[in-house]
Amino acid sequence: MNRSSLPARRALATVPATAVLVLLPTVAYAHVTVNPDTTAAESYASLTFRVPTESDSASTEKLVVDLPTDTPFLSVTPRTLPGWDVEVEVRPLDEPFEVEGATVDEAPARITWTAEKGNEVPPHEYQEFAVRVGALPEEGTEIVLPAHQTYTDGSVVDWDDLVADDGKEPEAPAPAFTTTAAEAEGGHHHAAASGDAAGADAAGAVADDAPAVDPVGRWLGVAGIVVGAAGVGAALFTRRSSTK
Repeated sequence: MNRSSLPARRALATVPATAVLVLLPTVAYAHVTVNPDTTAAESYASLTFRVPTESDSASTEKLVVDLPTDTPFLSVTPRTLPGWDVEVEVRPLDEPFEVEGATVDEAPARITWTAEKGNEVPPHEYQEFAVRVGALPEEGTEIVLPAHQTYTDGSVVDWDDLVADDGKEPEAPAPAFTTTAAEAEGGHHHAAASGDAAGADAAGAVADDAPAVDPVGRWLGVAGIVVGAAGVGAALFTRRSSTK
């Protein structure tokens, strides 16, 4: 064998492996995903939505996430994200239920993040959007959070497909995770969700000054059970969101 041909052959031999290494991260981050810092039932979870811009020419300018209404979150607190406006929309529930003697007939149903000019997510980059929600429903509940990504060219990608019965991943899967057993006192459950678990760390610190929506706190406050500035602030934000 010609010695001078060895480097070339070795280089060619490494191409497939190198291609795989380069492509794997691309595949992993191609979808909008959600990463909870806990999946334990009855707990409050910090959710991080990782949103990549897949377009070659347009930027991501808005993200809308639909919240579950069959097992609603009664408290929703988005994390402050510089350069982005956030709004939580409250809607009536199809089936009201009782909590601590109060009737819950509405709950947060949608979160919308909108970029201020110059803060859009450029092509082939990503942004993370965090929100604290609770309480999580009983163990074994699948939490599906359809996401809608709007680009600066006007196109919208709906990440709302469900996994087929055969387990095959759809083209545009909805961000989702499944709740696990409630935590024992002093215990902690790790997240089990779609996407890169590293995103959960980014959701760990939800800003204290972020707008919060907590219908139960508002109703109990009216009844005289919950008082204080936190309850008043939640009520004002809920009233403002529901009028939009």
